[in-house]
Amino acid sequence: MAHPKRRHSSTRRDKRRTHDALTGKALSTDPTTGEVHVMHRAHVFEGNLVYKGKVVVEGYAKV
Repeated sequence: MAHPKRRHSSTRRDKRRTHDALTGKALSTDPTTGEVHVMHRAHVFEGNLVYKGKVVVEGYAKV
């Protein structure tokens, strides 16, 4: 197994971790239904599957 010959400094560790921060999901509000949903994803509103303000599937039920 590989072992480091020298100890890595805390600065090196912190530089590596700068990109590990979590970001929140991009939420959007549908202008026709007023439903808050994840951007670029279809969402269920009153039993219908809606995408970009248009009903895609009527009578949609999540399984």
